Amino acid sequence: MATTITLDSDTLYSLDLSPIESVLQKWQEEGSIASHEQELQFEIHFDRDPLDPRELSEIPEIRLWFVRLDARYPWMPILLNWESGELARYTAMLVPHQFSPEGIQYNPEALEIFVMGKVFVLTDWMQEQGIAGRTKIKFMLKMLGYDLEDGLFELLEG
Repeated sequence: MATTITLDSDTLYSLDLSPIESVLQKWQEEGSIASHEQELQFEIHFDRDPLDPRELSEIPEIRLWFVRLDARYPWMPILLNWESGELARYTAMLVPHQFSPEGIQYNPEALEIFVMGKVFVLTDWMQEQGIAGRTKIKFMLKMLGYDLEDGLFELLEG
């Protein structure tokens, strides 16, 4: 079941995280945030000129909201609905990129730093939650074009 978080211009301009925080609080009260893996998606309504050619991930006000979200909840990617493209969009909000006919092209060095940061955060967070996460993290990384050896996870889990 997907859970959609609606973000409007006011929420984005004010860096208001309450739409996501209310959902996370409800999930925590129900038992566990971690049980809602790959469930979240965002619907963004941002007032702008209809002729503005930018993608949402190219608008600084929107990106800043996602930077704040990631700073507060660095494990957020595990909750995103990967199949609907939320992981790619979330990554685009945080990693410099450009669009090409082949699709989104992330800055390789920035993507590598982002990916490794997420590996460290998610490995720790999933261990704290009692979740076996190596396979899930590796699948997430594959969606971003990365393949990590098990040796790194063994080092982190050891």
